[in-house]
Amino acid sequence: MNVAVLGTGYVGLSTGVCLSKIGHHVVCIDTDEQKIKNLTNGISPIYEPGLESLLKENMNAGRLQFTSSHQEGFEDAEIIIIAVGTPQRDDGGADLTYIEKAAEDISFYLQKDAIVVIKSTVPVGTNEYVKSRILNKCCKRVNIDIISNPEFLRQGSAIEDTLKADRIIIGYESMRAAKKVKDMYSPLNVPIILTSIRSAEMIKYASNSFLATKISFINEMANLCEAVGADIEDVAMGMGKDKRIGESFLRPGIGYGGSCFPKDVKALLHTANKNGVHFSLLKETIAINDSQALLLIKKALNRFGNLSGKKIAMLGLAFKPETDDMREAPSIKISSLLTKLGAEVAAFDPAANNNAKKVLGDMITFTSSIDETARNADAVFIVTEWNVFKELDVASLLKKMKNPIIFDGRNCLDIDRIKECQVIEYYPIGRPSILIGKNE
Repeated sequence: MNVAVLGTGYVGLSTGVCLSKIGHHVVCIDTDEQKIKNLTNGISPIYEPGLESLLKENMNAGRLQFTSSHQEGFEDAEIIIIAVGTPQRDDGGADLTYIEKAAEDISFYLQKDAIVVIKSTVPVGTNEYVKSRILNKCCKRVNIDIISNPEFLRQGSAIEDTLKADRIIIGYESMRAAKKVKDMYSPLNVPIILTSIRSAEMIKYASNSFLATKISFINEMANLCEAVGADIEDVAMGMGKDKRIGESFLRPGIGYGGSCFPKDVKALLHTANKNGVHFSLLKETIAINDSQALLLIKKALNRFGNLSGKKIAMLGLAFKPETDDMREAPSIKISSLLTKLGAEVAAFDPAANNNAKKVLGDMITFTSSIDETARNADAVFIVTEWNVFKELDVASLLKKMKNPIIFDGRNCLDIDRIKECQVIEYYPIGRPSILIGKNE
């Protein structure tokens, strides 16, 4: 099939590359000329494992191309996928500015009948609104079928999540259009669920909000475990073996971030409030996550009493490993408060340093290695669970520090390795601290 994809962010680019991988001819459209130039030269604008090599492979095979011209992109398109951003508004709702612009572009440049697939995360009713907007503004007499096809990609594993999806949701009005989109995805050989358009729109918000709630629940449990002397890792393992609960998203830490969970939970809460439904569970999910992001600082204040003049080495900046995305990353709040408390912060991330500089500016010092970050540090904060941090030579790290103190916000480090250290203070999340030869 001939497919056009509007938007070359995480969702649009991953979708376009993977659809070309399974045999379709895909044209990705973006108004950012420099981004299109880089993509045409095989350079991905985002850090995503496996994406750039797959991009080059399918470009070389003639199945994938990039353009800033809507006219060129829509010329042969049977299916047009909208994959633009829907950022959060100040009131918590979704900002549909880019969706509306995509609808206007389609209405202006479309010359023949097409199926318009909205993959962007949008509030219930948006697909119907987009269809009416296209038809009302369209210069030509064309027929538009609308499909709601929400994405469920995790940054850091977007390619695998596309090619080996748990399920594909197709919300439809026209069964003919639904069958066409189903056929487009058929080479993936994954479960496909057909629903109404409004149900498809709600499934995305419901899924992300449930997972965010699961994270906040296990984090609150971790805080309780610390208070009563239990170990949250044991508790989570015992819970996760129950098939009704499952093991995923039961990792205690310093909260969720990224481009989806924070805004999707707030958007669903906004929809609930707008429709007179008091979804108090979502309010608590948000409140717990906001508080959890500052947990390492609370622990450090309990340990030091005052952080003024202390050097804090922060390992990790991105909101999760295998991405350079800084959106809603806990490191932002941590850096800001540490600085306000008078601490000196040095930070290192294997991929996100450049993006972090755009957000944090000169608030903190950015380093190029773990050793440089930890040198003469009063304490280490582990903020993102990159594998390189999980595999740390702890004994070697401690020798570079002024004080052998680690606050592990992701429970990254192996407890047995910690216990082998001659002198260490190790403060994890939701489990007993390990204090060996503590210097008072």
